[in-house]
Amino acid sequence: MTTAYSETPTERVPGRAWTVRITGHSDRSATVSCSTPACRMPARSKDLAALRAFAARHAAAHARAATVRPHAGCHCGSQGCAAHPDTTAHCAGAVLLILRHDATVGRVWSVEEVCETCAPLLAHATVLARAATPRRRPAPPAPAAPVAAVRPSIPGGFSAPATGPTEAESRTAPARRSRRAPQRTRRRRSGQAH
Repeated sequence: MTTAYSETPTERVPGRAWTVRITGHSDRSATVSCSTPACRMPARSKDLAALRAFAARHAAAHARAATVRPHAGCHCGSQGCAAHPDTTAHCAGAVLLILRHDATVGRVWSVEEVCETCAPLLAHATVLARAATPRRRPAPPAPAAPVAAVRPSIPGGFSAPATGPTEAESRTAPARRSRRAPQRTRRRRSGQAH
């Protein structure tokens, strides 16, 4: 018998992070780099405004392409929560996708999967998405309660008998006889008017 490994939703996988960084050089030019080696970056340039715009768009593209995984671990927690050292917190809650960017410095954009406990503790973080909660299977319908047979009602508060006596009643109950005396037929006398 062969068994295949399948990932169960309760197993945690490491939280992902993408970092886009602008690095300045001594000749007043800069370069943009991404933590994903396969990403194509623009050439070194002295146009810092264009490089910043590219970096912001690139980080946003990573955020749009990422689907937040509900079973991901907190990336902040995997780093020892170094981004918020003054606050002790235990990673817990739903997984969020956040963008961290300090606009006053404007050199680093980080897109990360973190827990909802760490997210508010991270400086300059904006929540972009929340992991979809797994859909629960609908509960099976409850067994139907037996419905009593409803007899048709007759005005006056009486109910009509069922379709006939049940088999048990017909075996045990004697046949009922009418108490009326049999009616005799009258003979007409001939010659009487109708």
